[in-house]
Amino acid sequence: MSEETVTLRPISEADLSAIEDMLDDPEALGEFQWYGWRDPLRFRRRWLEDGMLGEEHVMLGVVAGGGFCGFVAANRTGVRPSAPYWSLGVQLLPQARGCGIGTRAQRLLVDYLFAHSPAMRLEADTEAGNLAEQRVLEKLGFTREGVQRAVTFRAGEWRDVVRYSLLRTDPRR
Repeated sequence: MSEETVTLRPISEADLSAIEDMLDDPEALGEFQWYGWRDPLRFRRRWLEDGMLGEEHVMLGVVAGGGFCGFVAANRTGVRPSAPYWSLGVQLLPQARGCGIGTRAQRLLVDYLFAHSPAMRLEADTEAGNLAEQRVLEKLGFTREGVQRAVTFRAGEWRDVVRYSLLRTDPRR
């Protein structure tokens, strides 16, 4: 899939069923995203509230080849109220993985966040075993900051995560 065919757009009501189906299927979520059963309608409620475009969170649909492929999301966070930053991630449908769509979608999200917010810092965390996502983040210019031990609990075990950051002033590829 060529990079030119990947776009981001606001989540539509039609996307919600695909998102709910993916979130309700451990295999569709993939090895590093299944954390057990959760309220499948939580995204629908949030969409009804603010269209997934709130002040503290942003979720955008990933479109490739004319079809919905998943979503990118960012949550505003920060240690100090005067210096908020965004924590971002991506979730693709199984058929959209492994062909560059996620890399391009995350690059577009980075561009969007830096263009539409004053944030100096973006960050992303991924499980230490998720080498594919680590390669993507490094390809996008993120800097590996380190490993946080036992941060997430999945599949009966505590797992380490690797934290990455990208500053507005960092060189971007």
